[in-house]
Amino acid sequence: MLSQYMEEFEQEPFEVTEFIERLTWRTNNEVNSGTGGGDEFNPDALRDTFIQTIKDLKILQDKQQTKCERLEDSLKQEQLAHTKQISKLQERHQTAIDWFGQLDEKINSVAGKIIHLGEQLENVNTPRSRTVEAQKLLNYMSEFLVAGPIVNDIFNDPNRLYEAADVIQKLYAISQDLPTEKFLDSKRKIEKKYDEVERRLIEEFASAQKSEDIEKMKKLAQILSQFKGYTQCIDAYIEQSQMTPYGGKDIFIGIVPMCKHHYEIIKKVFANPTQVMSKFILNIYQLKLHQYSITKLDDKKDEEKYLRTLYELYSRTLKLSADLQVYMSPIDDDLLNKLTQQIFTKHLAGYAEIESKCLTAKCSTELEKFYLSKKHQKKQTERFQELRRDMQALIGTRANINIAQIEDYGGETFLSEELAINMLQEAKGSFKRCRLLSSEAELAGNVIKLNDILLRFLMHEHVNYALELGLQAIPIAEGKSFPQMYYFDVVQKTNIIVHLLEKLCHTSVIPCVLNTSKYSDYVFKKRILMEQIESKLDQGLDRSINAVIGWVKVYLQSEQKKTDYKPESDVDTISSTACLQVVQNLQSVIIQIKKCVDGENLKNVLNEFGARLHRVIYDHLQTMQFNTAGAMCAICDVNEYRKCIRDLESPLITQLFDILHALCNLLLVKPKNLKEVCTGETLNCLDKSVVRQFIQLRADFRVIKNTSYLKGIME
Repeated sequence: MLSQYMEEFEQEPFEVTEFIERLTWRTNNEVNSGTGGGDEFNPDALRDTFIQTIKDLKILQDKQQTKCERLEDSLKQEQLAHTKQISKLQERHQTAIDWFGQLDEKINSVAGKIIHLGEQLENVNTPRSRTVEAQKLLNYMSEFLVAGPIVNDIFNDPNRLYEAADVIQKLYAISQDLPTEKFLDSKRKIEKKYDEVERRLIEEFASAQKSEDIEKMKKLAQILSQFKGYTQCIDAYIEQSQMTPYGGKDIFIGIVPMCKHHYEIIKKVFANPTQVMSKFILNIYQLKLHQYSITKLDDKKDEEKYLRTLYELYSRTLKLSADLQVYMSPIDDDLLNKLTQQIFTKHLAGYAEIESKCLTAKCSTELEKFYLSKKHQKKQTERFQELRRDMQALIGTRANINIAQIEDYGGETFLSEELAINMLQEAKGSFKRCRLLSSEAELAGNVIKLNDILLRFLMHEHVNYALELGLQAIPIAEGKSFPQMYYFDVVQKTNIIVHLLEKLCHTSVIPCVLNTSKYSDYVFKKRILMEQIESKLDQGLDRSINAVIGWVKVYLQSEQKKTDYKPESDVDTISSTACLQVVQNLQSVIIQIKKCVDGENLKNVLNEFGARLHRVIYDHLQTMQFNTAGAMCAICDVNEYRKCIRDLESPLITQLFDILHALCNLLLVKPKNLKEVCTGETLNCLDKSVVRQFIQLRADFRVIKNTSYLKGIME
């Protein structure tokens, strides 16, 4: 059993509760199997099992304790053995350190003696070496002091070029100190040979560059650095490196990769790579890019193409400068920007004038194309002409003669979103170029000029003109035929164009002028323009509403029969024909208004429209007399009007028509109920005179006038 307990204890994780459960389960199984089956519970057997298990566990505990003590003794003995061994190793390590220190002292002593010996040898050998070198130079010098050609092999053997370079460089330096009177010929011979060797070195360098022999180039550059023609070596490298095409016709493509490639070579070859690389890049700007820009910008006949090319070249040059700045010396931090300005200074000086001229031409052309497509010749829209039109139309209406024909152009608004988008796109491109090509001091002024051009053509010559034509095309009030309201389309398109203009101004204009003195000028001009536009829109909407409501007034006066509200016999209670026709036409107008006007303006227009409609219907009902059947018809009419004005979504107008409906109930109720209706919740807030006026419209008013039914109402 002890081995079985050990197996259970060594399981991970060990749970005491589970161990007791398993012990209980085994005991119950043994008891039940011994008695022949069943599930009886035997507490005595379980108690005996627990007592025996506790005894077994105590025995197991004693054995484990003994084993632990034995292992602890063994561990202590091993610890003592290892401690002794570590002590011995430490003693040996300390001995090795002492020996190493002694050896280091001996090495230093020997090294000191060797250095002293070397210095003594050098002191003896240096004068001797210098003497030998001086003797060689004198031997070479002797050939230049005598007449005739130089025959020494060192100057004629191509394989000894490096040696010849070293000799001639030293001879050239010595010759500079010789008096010219006595050694003129010798100095000339030395200078000639000096130039010859220098030229051969440069040629060798160029050959090595073609074969990309970096080590040879480095050696030659090091030798040439002692010659006065070292700059010619650098120039030769730059010229040969930039001789191959950059990237075909577009030189910008290959410049950065080329500079990156040659910078790695320059770092390995030249002792002053930063200065060489600066000169390398300087040559690109002053020769390659400058000539490329002249070629591209030479033709100014097509100003639009010229501006696009200028913008592209300038922006790409600035980006190139940013990419190449990593190769420039810190002292040349602003050099690339200065070089860029030198390339484009002539073009940038006259940029603003060309941009303004080009934008003016583009906008003018777009306008001409638009009006030409509409086969329309622009007219003078003077204010007195509008007044004359109104007077003629009014006289013609009153006299029933056609004095002046109102021109509505068949519903054409002469407003084009496409035209506006084209102009705005052109202006957006101009603003974009202006931000890049204008100097910081001139940017705000140039942007304002371009914005003025846009406002002139888009808003003054296009939108304002269309608004004027739209105003003149609005039908006169109180016309006999239902007016065709095209002005709402003018309002819709005007709003769209203004929104597009606002969006462009926020992204392209305001950021350029926000913190400048030009900002107040911009805000003032914009406010004046918007006030003019809003004034004409308000005027046109007012006229349009008047035209519709005027038609309702005239139509009801002419088409609403007296018998509709005072029939001589009982008729079916239905809405009048005049009312249904008015409602049908009003519904189309409301739909058009909601389609073309938005925001707070829509709410105001619908409120004004509903208020004027209510006034016309109210006044119209005041001209009628009503009997019982007619009152029912009037209530049906008012209900139709109420259904119609629900589309206005105006609580105020809904309330007005609810009150009108309640007033119409005064025409229908029995006389004895009049007082009760008048004091109801809807009519109690009205002035008594309004209530009396409606009661007086009843056909039986004379009969009930002096009765008690009207007591307190007619007083």
